[in-house]
Order: sequence, then C-alpha cells, then structure tokens
Amino acid sequence: SSSIFDAIQKAYKSDLPSTAYHATDVSDCVISRSRGLDVLHDPVFNKGTGHSLVERERLGLRGLLPPRVLTMEEQLERNMARYLSGSGPGLVAEDPETSGVTDDMLRKWTMLTELQDRNETLFYRLLVDNFVEMAPIVYTPTVGHVCKNYHKLYRRPRGMFFCSADKGQMSTMMYNWPSDEVSAIVVTDGSRILGLGDLGANGLGIPVGKLDLYVAAGGFDPRNVLPCVIDVGTNNKELREDTGYMGMKHPRLMGDEYFALMDEFMNAVTTRWPRAVVQFEDFSSDHARVLLERYRDLHCVFNDDIQGTAAAASAGLIGALQVKGRPASAITEEKVVVMGTGSAGVGVATMIIRMMMKHGLTHREATSRLYIFDVNGLVTQSRPDLEDAIRFLAREEDGQVKSGDPLLDVVKKVKPTALLGLTGAGRLFTDDILTLMSNSTERPIIMPMSNPTSRLECTHEAVRRICGERAIFSCGSPQPDVTIGGKTFHASQANNMYIFPGIALGAFLARGNVVSDNMIVAAAESLRDMITAEEVAKGHVYPDLHDIRKISCHVAEEVIKAAHEEGHVINQLLIQALEKGDKELRRYIISNMYWPEYKPLVSPRLSDVQ
Repeated sequence: SSSIFDAIQKAYKSDLPSTAYHATDVSDCVISRSRGLDVLHDPVFNKGTGHSLVERERLGLRGLLPPRVLTMEEQLERNMARYLSGSGPGLVAEDPETSGVTDDMLRKWTMLTELQDRNETLFYRLLVDNFVEMAPIVYTPTVGHVCKNYHKLYRRPRGMFFCSADKGQMSTMMYNWPSDEVSAIVVTDGSRILGLGDLGANGLGIPVGKLDLYVAAGGFDPRNVLPCVIDVGTNNKELREDTGYMGMKHPRLMGDEYFALMDEFMNAVTTRWPRAVVQFEDFSSDHARVLLERYRDLHCVFNDDIQGTAAAASAGLIGALQVKGRPASAITEEKVVVMGTGSAGVGVATMIIRMMMKHGLTHREATSRLYIFDVNGLVTQSRPDLEDAIRFLAREEDGQVKSGDPLLDVVKKVKPTALLGLTGAGRLFTDDILTLMSNSTERPIIMPMSNPTSRLECTHEAVRRICGERAIFSCGSPQPDVTIGGKTFHASQANNMYIFPGIALGAFLARGNVVSDNMIVAAAESLRDMITAEEVAKGHVYPDLHDIRKISCHVAEEVIKAAHEEGHVINQLLIQALEKGDKELRRYIISNMYWPEYKPLVSPRLSDVQ
C-alpha cells in the first residue's frame, strides 16, 4: 500500500500545497452593510477619496467622490500638511487687496462649512437671518478662493462628480444620490469659474455655494437640491501637475466627445428628476450659449451667466433710470457701452436690445444706441466672421466710430450715458475714461460687473473720487462704502442673487418645463417694484438684500405670471391661485418656500412623554 501511495503522490505532486494551513478568525475584508452616503458618513468604514473603483461601484459611491483615487500615503501627506500649517492649506488669503478675500473671511467660511456638515437646519437659519453679512462668505467673493483651492479644502462629499470615465454609466450613477425629490440642480464643467479660468473638478465649489443661496434666498428645501460638476479634464497645467488635485488629469474633451458627455448627463438627470430646474453655471463662452440653445426647448434649463446676469444688469439700468427720475421706457434714450463679448456680455447686451425694442425701438435703432467691445475694440457689422449672437448686437458703422476703435476714443466721440463691464479683465475703466464719463453726462451710470473683486473694471473709490456724487454706481462684487465731503455712498451690488432664486422658484412651481425669454424679462423688470423711495433717494439701483426672500418671492410671482401668459403653467394648484389674484398667488408661493426651523422627529404625543 505504501508503494501505491507513493505512486499517487508522485502522479499528483503538482497539486500539493507548498504551505501549511493555519486557522484564523481575522478576515482581510471588512464587511459594510451600508451603501452610498451612509458609508461616507460612517467614520469606521469611510476612506474618503481612498475608496477603490471597485468599492465605489459596489457600494454605490460612484459620483459621490472626486474621480481620482488617492492612496493612504497621499491622504496622510494632505492631512500632515494641514496639521503643520495650523489653519490648513488653502485657508490663507493670497492677495486680499485684489481678491477681496481676507483671512477672516476664510475663517468664517470654515466655521460655516463645519456647521453645515453638523447641522444644516441651523446653518441655513443662520444664513437667512444674517444674509447680507454671510452671502459674501458662502458665495462671491470667498467662493472664488475656495474653488481655486478646493482640492486642498475638500473634507466630505457635497454634490456629485461626473467625469469622462463615467461615459455610459450616468443613468445608473444618478441613483447613488439618495433623494427621490430634487427640485433644483446647478451644474458646471469648471471651465470658467468666476473669471478665474479653468479649475476643472474644483469648480464644484460654485454649484455648492449657489445652491446655498437657492435655499436661503429662494426657499428651496436643502434636501432637494443637487450641486454637480462634469469633469471633462482640465487645460490648467498647474492643476494637472498638482499631486493633490482630485480631478481627471487629461486635457479637456472637445467636440463630439464633450457634447456626448453633456447629452448623457442631461438625459440621465432629467430622467431621474424630470421636474427639476437645471441651471448651467460658469461654462466657457464657446460652450455656454451652445448648450443653452441645445437643451432649452426640451428641458427646464437656464444659464445664469447669460440670462441671470443679463436680467441683473438690465434691472440695474432700470433702477438707475429710477434714480434719475425716469420711467423704464426711457431706456430707449440711453447710450450704453458693454465691455465683453463672453457669455455674460452677450447675454446682457441682448437683454438691453430686447428691452429697448419692447419700449418701441426697431432692432436697428436699438443697436445704434449700443456699443459692444471685445479684446480687439469696438465691434461693428463690418467685423468679419462674427458669430450670429454677436452680429445680432453689432451696430452699423455711421462714420462717427468704426470697428476696432478703443474704448477711450469711443467715449470721447459718442459720450455714452452708461458703462457696463463684463470682461473679467480687471481695471479697464481707467481714470481717463471715468473722467470723460463724468464730463459727458449729468448722471453717469457705471457698472463694473465682473467677479471676483480683483477682476472688477474699476473700484467704487475711483468712481467717487472722479465722478463724485453724480455717478450712479453698482458693481458685481462687494465694494466698501465711500465718504466724500461728509456724505457716505453705498455701492449697490449688481449680483445675480437678486434674480436666479426667483427665476428657478417660479419655473419650478409652474411645472411648465421651460424658462422662456419673457420669463427672464419679467424677472428683470420686477426688481424696480422692490426699491423703496428712500433707497432711490440714496442712489441705490437695487433693493436692500435684507429683504432677499421677499424679493425672490416677488420675482417668482412675476415669472409665474409671464409663464401663465405663454401657457407654460401646468401646476393646477398654481393656476387656481393665479385666478384668485396676487394675494393668493403670493400666499401659494410662500407656502412652498422652505423655512429653516426645528421640527419634531417623533410624534408630538411621544415628545410630550419625554
């Protein structure tokens, strides 16, 4: 028998184990029965950006984390840097003089972010009660610094990441987001963040900050909003070479590859949440208008950089006319310079043309009162190869000025009454230009609307120093008050936050699956109603932001009325409210606005027992 065993052992020698077996009760795999955000909020199982691609797929984490997987060594390096630096990487102001962001503002941002992570209800109540103080902290200008350093400041997931590696998977990924009810979505591709350029996946900071304002100003329920970034790569070489950057490290997708990814996102997000309003934010000029036109007839979408900025600027012009003691129709008598032909500049100029035409001018007459500039100077019809959107705005040459003329020459010759800046290029409204504006019109309207503060075309101080109290001034980023001769002048902020919460709220409640041009115009014209006589006397062209929820409600009211005139109101309860008059319409809107307060988590009876 021994020889038989030896023969068998020899025959199957290759199948014999080379190591001994040892019993153990320790497994190399830790089993989690949680999925999605529950995993990421559990400190025992959460690895943050360290979750492998397999774990992300199986645990429903795909889209909830930045695309790039970091090793534990890379995570240790990030946290050690934070430990050694005290305040943490990215939490030191880089250039407060030009950015408008100070170390104290970053400290406040950190405190508010930590509160939001612990207690959203308390965070939003604090923001609502202190909106004017805190809006510059959760949004511009602080959010610009946050986005530049988002990969250093990232702590926990807030929103969804979609990237080029997710092609063909987005419909499935949408269900990793836990809420079945989403009312508002803000999405960016990170290509043009607040005039700071291409920030790739870091751009998610903008939708996060924007939706904080949707909640505080527009009354959207924080459980029903979704910030998104579409990471198509970045052309920012510095970010691609940064070992801590958490986005895709390839150059930006272009052409059909880019639009296929955007199409997939739009199909996926509107299939999961068909009633949601989708706002495009900070897309580069070469894509912003194309995407808006591609989807606006099929989905409830709008672009705040194009339409929101246009409405805010037009509202400022109408407010300036009010300060002059003139009606809104007097916009047809203004001579307006618009600097910048990016998405914001084109949107503003288009809105001004439409408002002039609404009040009686022909298209040709309206363009004759508009002077638009790009990097090559004045744009006229003689400029070759103009895009259709810009050709619609360009004036015909009349012998007084010609294509390519610089701003200084045009201001000398035509004596404009209003100067609007949307270039993001910094101090283009020089002292010489401001002096010419002051000398050429009794009440010069000066509106540098770029973001952040470092990209403003001029400062409030420069305007008051040169134009004095005659100037009607508003700006895109916060500017300090200026005192001249014992009189203090406040800088009206031409901020889209006056507009976009009300547009989104009105469009969502209407259920019409559309945001039309007339709805945007209605939003712009509605702000004039909210400026008090006292504010007009002080030269304010926008209402006080302390009343932001009342303002948003009024904007939504006028947007709904415009939608109803066009047959875009499907919500039957809203139609009934419209039929009963303004008071009932206002009551219905307010009843649908979220208010941050503590509500019982158990039945009142059990609560009484406790």
